[in-house]
Amino acid sequence: MNLDGAQITWLGHATFLVRSPGGRHVVMDPWLTENPRCPDSYRTLNQADVITVSHGHFDHMGDAAAVAERTGATVVTNFEIASFLEGQGVDHLIGMNKSGTVEVAGIRFTMVQAVHSSGITTAEGLVYGGEAAGFVVTLENGLTLYHAGDTAVFGDMALIHDLYEPDIALLPIGGHFTMAPKEAAYAVRLLKPKAVIPMHYGTFDALAGTPAALSALVGGETEVVEMTPGETIS
Repeated sequence: MNLDGAQITWLGHATFLVRSPGGRHVVMDPWLTENPRCPDSYRTLNQADVITVSHGHFDHMGDAAAVAERTGATVVTNFEIASFLEGQGVDHLIGMNKSGTVEVAGIRFTMVQAVHSSGITTAEGLVYGGEAAGFVVTLENGLTLYHAGDTAVFGDMALIHDLYEPDIALLPIGGHFTMAPKEAAYAVRLLKPKAVIPMHYGTFDALAGTPAALSALVGGETEVVEMTPGETIS
Protein backbone atom coordinates (compact mmCIF):
# COMPACT_ATOMS: atom_id res chain seq x y z
CA MET A 1 0.00 0.00 0.00
CA ASN A 2 1.54 3.30 -1.14
CA LEU A 3 0.40 6.40 0.75
CA ASP A 4 2.38 8.77 -1.48
CA GLY A 5 3.86 10.88 1.30
CA ALA A 6 1.11 10.40 3.91
CA GLN A 7 1.40 8.48 7.19
CA ILE A 8 -1.25 6.69 9.24
CA THR A 9 -0.71 5.82 12.91
CA TRP A 10 -3.21 3.68 14.79
CA LEU A 11 -3.58 4.68 18.44
CA GLY A 12 -5.86 1.79 19.37
CA HIS A 13 -9.62 1.33 19.19
CA ALA A 14 -10.95 3.82 16.57
CA THR A 15 -8.34 6.56 17.05
CA PHE A 16 -5.97 7.39 14.20
CA LEU A 17 -3.37 10.07 13.61
CA VAL A 18 -2.92 10.96 9.94
CA ARG A 19 0.04 13.02 8.78
CA SER A 20 -0.76 14.46 5.39
CA PRO A 21 1.76 14.97 2.57
CA GLY A 22 1.52 18.69 3.33
CA GLY A 23 2.60 18.15 6.93
CA ARG A 24 -0.85 18.54 8.51
CA HIS A 25 -1.94 16.37 11.45
CA VAL A 26 -5.47 14.97 11.52
CA VAL A 27 -6.69 13.14 14.64
CA MET A 28 -9.73 10.92 14.14
CA ASP A 29 -12.03 9.99 17.04
CA PRO A 30 -9.59 10.91 19.81
CA TRP A 31 -9.84 8.58 22.80
CA LEU A 32 -6.43 8.62 24.43
CA THR A 33 -6.11 9.01 28.20
CA GLU A 34 -8.54 6.22 29.12
CA ASN A 35 -7.95 4.07 26.04
CA PRO A 36 -6.30 0.85 27.30
CA ARG A 37 -4.74 0.21 23.87
CA CYS A 38 -3.26 3.66 23.34
CA PRO A 39 0.54 3.72 23.77
CA ASP A 40 1.67 5.95 26.64
CA SER A 41 3.70 8.15 24.29
CA TYR A 42 0.51 9.20 22.50
CA ARG A 43 -1.80 9.78 25.45
CA THR A 44 -1.07 13.52 25.38
CA LEU A 45 -1.05 14.76 21.79
CA ASN A 46 0.45 18.21 21.42
CA GLN A 47 0.23 18.59 17.65
CA ALA A 48 -2.99 18.55 15.65
CA ASP A 49 -4.50 20.73 12.94
CA VAL A 50 -7.88 19.00 12.58
CA ILE A 51 -9.87 16.66 14.82
CA THR A 52 -12.79 14.62 13.47
CA VAL A 53 -15.44 13.18 15.78
CA SER A 54 -17.79 10.62 14.26
CA HIS A 55 -20.28 10.44 17.14
CA GLY A 56 -20.80 11.25 20.80
CA HIS A 57 -19.77 8.07 22.61
CA PHE A 58 -16.93 8.40 25.12
CA ASP A 59 -14.63 6.04 23.23
CA HIS A 60 -14.68 8.33 20.20
CA MET A 61 -14.75 11.88 21.54
CA GLY A 62 -13.36 11.44 25.05
CA ASP A 63 -10.26 13.59 24.41
CA ALA A 64 -11.57 15.89 21.69
CA ALA A 65 -11.88 18.97 23.90
CA ALA A 66 -8.52 18.41 25.61
CA VAL A 67 -6.59 17.92 22.35
CA ALA A 68 -8.31 20.93 20.80
CA GLU A 69 -7.41 23.10 23.80
CA ARG A 70 -3.74 22.03 23.73
CA THR A 71 -3.24 22.33 19.99
CA GLY A 72 -5.74 24.91 18.73
CA ALA A 73 -7.00 22.33 16.23
CA THR A 74 -10.33 22.74 14.46
CA VAL A 75 -12.90 20.10 15.42
CA VAL A 76 -15.05 18.85 12.53
CA THR A 77 -18.17 16.98 13.66
CA ASN A 78 -21.94 17.05 13.50
CA PHE A 79 -23.90 20.15 14.50
CA GLU A 80 -25.05 18.78 17.86
CA ILE A 81 -21.60 17.66 19.04
CA ALA A 82 -20.13 20.97 17.87
CA SER A 83 -22.69 22.79 20.02
CA PHE A 84 -21.86 20.58 23.00
CA LEU A 85 -18.10 21.12 22.61
CA GLU A 86 -18.63 24.87 22.30
CA GLY A 87 -20.18 24.70 25.76
CA GLN A 88 -17.02 22.91 26.92
CA GLY A 89 -14.91 25.87 25.82
CA VAL A 90 -13.66 24.59 22.46
CA ASP A 91 -12.95 27.60 20.24
CA HIS A 92 -12.46 26.26 16.72
CA LEU A 93 -15.40 24.20 15.54
CA ILE A 94 -17.11 23.27 12.31
CA GLY A 95 -20.53 21.72 12.81
CA MET A 96 -21.86 20.07 9.69
CA ASN A 97 -24.12 17.28 8.51
CA LYS A 98 -24.20 14.33 6.17
CA SER A 99 -23.18 14.90 2.55
CA GLY A 100 -21.57 18.21 3.49
CA THR A 101 -17.94 18.87 2.61
CA VAL A 102 -15.58 21.36 4.26
CA GLU A 103 -11.95 22.15 3.62
CA VAL A 104 -9.63 22.73 6.57
CA ALA A 105 -5.85 23.14 6.33
CA GLY A 106 -5.94 22.12 2.68
CA ILE A 107 -7.72 18.80 3.40
CA ARG A 108 -11.32 17.99 2.43
CA PHE A 109 -13.70 16.36 4.90
CA THR A 110 -17.01 14.90 3.73
CA MET A 111 -19.49 13.61 6.32
CA VAL A 112 -21.25 10.41 5.27
CA GLN A 113 -23.81 8.02 6.67
CA ALA A 114 -23.29 5.63 9.58
CA VAL A 115 -25.81 3.36 11.29
CA HIS A 116 -25.25 3.72 15.03
CA SER A 117 -26.30 5.79 18.05
CA SER A 118 -24.59 8.91 19.42
CA GLY A 119 -25.47 9.77 23.03
CA ILE A 120 -23.01 11.91 25.01
CA THR A 121 -22.40 10.87 28.61
CA THR A 122 -22.26 13.80 31.05
CA ALA A 123 -22.37 14.19 34.82
CA GLU A 124 -26.05 15.06 34.45
CA GLY A 125 -26.79 11.99 32.35
CA LEU A 126 -26.99 11.12 28.66
CA VAL A 127 -27.57 14.01 26.24
CA TYR A 128 -28.43 13.99 22.55
CA GLY A 129 -25.40 13.85 20.27
CA GLY A 130 -27.05 14.02 16.88
CA GLU A 131 -26.63 11.13 14.47
CA ALA A 132 -23.50 9.04 14.08
CA ALA A 133 -21.50 9.56 10.89
CA GLY A 134 -18.40 8.57 9.01
CA PHE A 135 -15.87 10.78 7.25
CA VAL A 136 -14.28 10.64 3.83
CA VAL A 137 -10.99 12.54 4.06
CA THR A 138 -9.23 13.65 0.88
CA LEU A 139 -5.59 14.60 1.41
CA GLU A 140 -3.61 17.10 -0.63
CA ASN A 141 -2.26 14.36 -2.91
CA GLY A 142 -5.74 13.04 -3.69
CA LEU A 143 -5.44 10.00 -1.40
CA THR A 144 -8.89 9.27 0.04
CA LEU A 145 -9.48 7.71 3.46
CA TYR A 146 -12.86 6.54 4.73
CA HIS A 147 -13.18 6.41 8.53
CA ALA A 148 -16.47 4.62 9.09
CA GLY A 149 -16.79 5.49 12.77
CA ASP A 150 -19.03 2.98 14.51
CA THR A 151 -21.52 1.45 12.12
CA ALA A 152 -23.47 -1.53 10.94
CA VAL A 153 -23.03 -2.47 7.31
CA PHE A 154 -25.52 -0.66 5.07
CA GLY A 155 -26.26 -0.86 1.36
CA ASP A 156 -25.46 2.78 0.68
CA MET A 157 -21.78 2.05 1.30
CA ALA A 158 -21.96 1.38 -2.44
CA LEU A 159 -22.77 5.08 -2.89
CA ILE A 160 -19.67 5.99 -0.87
CA HIS A 161 -17.68 3.97 -3.39
CA ASP A 162 -19.43 5.50 -6.39
CA LEU A 163 -19.13 9.08 -5.15
CA TYR A 164 -15.76 9.13 -3.37
CA GLU A 165 -13.84 5.94 -4.34
CA PRO A 166 -11.97 5.61 -1.04
CA ASP A 167 -8.45 4.22 -1.39
CA ILE A 168 -8.29 3.07 2.24
CA ALA A 169 -11.20 2.12 4.50
CA LEU A 170 -10.87 2.17 8.29
CA LEU A 171 -13.60 -0.26 9.37
CA PRO A 172 -14.82 -1.51 12.76
CA ILE A 173 -14.77 -5.31 13.05
CA GLY A 174 -15.28 -6.02 16.77
CA GLY A 175 -18.95 -6.92 16.70
CA HIS A 176 -21.47 -6.38 19.53
CA PHE A 177 -21.64 -2.59 19.04
CA THR A 178 -20.58 -2.51 15.36
CA MET A 179 -19.91 -4.75 12.40
CA ALA A 180 -18.16 -8.06 13.03
CA PRO A 181 -15.83 -9.51 10.37
CA LYS A 182 -18.75 -11.05 8.42
CA GLU A 183 -20.47 -7.69 7.98
CA ALA A 184 -17.19 -5.82 7.49
CA ALA A 185 -16.25 -8.18 4.65
CA TYR A 186 -19.55 -7.34 2.97
CA ALA A 187 -18.79 -3.66 3.49
CA VAL A 188 -15.46 -4.17 1.72
CA ARG A 189 -17.30 -5.65 -1.27
CA LEU A 190 -19.51 -2.54 -1.40
CA LEU A 191 -16.73 0.01 -0.84
CA LYS A 192 -14.06 -1.66 -3.05
CA PRO A 193 -11.07 0.07 -1.41
CA LYS A 194 -7.50 -0.80 -2.27
CA ALA A 195 -6.86 -1.57 1.41
CA VAL A 196 -8.79 -1.88 4.65
CA ILE A 197 -7.44 -1.23 8.15
CA PRO A 198 -9.47 -2.99 10.87
CA MET A 199 -10.31 -1.02 14.01
CA HIS A 200 -12.60 -1.10 17.05
CA TYR A 201 -11.72 -4.65 18.08
CA GLY A 202 -10.00 -6.25 21.05
CA THR A 203 -10.34 -3.26 23.37
CA PHE A 204 -13.01 -4.99 25.45
CA ASP A 205 -13.92 -8.67 25.65
CA ALA A 206 -17.16 -8.03 23.77
CA LEU A 207 -15.24 -6.79 20.71
CA ALA A 208 -14.18 -10.26 19.64
CA GLY A 209 -13.74 -9.87 15.88
CA THR A 210 -10.21 -10.28 14.52
CA PRO A 211 -8.27 -9.11 11.46
CA ALA A 212 -7.51 -12.76 10.65
CA ALA A 213 -11.23 -13.51 10.43
CA LEU A 214 -11.74 -10.51 8.18
CA SER A 215 -8.83 -11.50 5.93
CA ALA A 216 -10.24 -14.99 5.51
CA LEU A 217 -13.57 -13.55 4.35
CA VAL A 218 -12.20 -10.79 2.13
CA GLY A 219 -9.79 -13.00 0.22
CA GLY A 220 -7.14 -11.41 -1.97
CA GLU A 221 -9.10 -8.68 -3.72
CA THR A 222 -8.49 -6.05 -1.04
CA GLU A 223 -5.40 -5.84 1.16
CA VAL A 224 -6.20 -6.18 4.89
CA VAL A 225 -3.59 -4.21 6.82
CA GLU A 226 -3.41 -5.36 10.44
CA MET A 227 -1.80 -2.69 12.61
CA THR A 228 -0.61 -2.71 16.20
CA PRO A 229 -1.32 0.31 18.44
CA GLY A 230 1.40 2.89 17.91
CA GLU A 231 2.40 1.48 14.51
CA THR A 232 2.79 3.88 11.58
CA ILE A 233 2.43 2.97 7.91
CA SER A 234 3.64 5.23 5.13
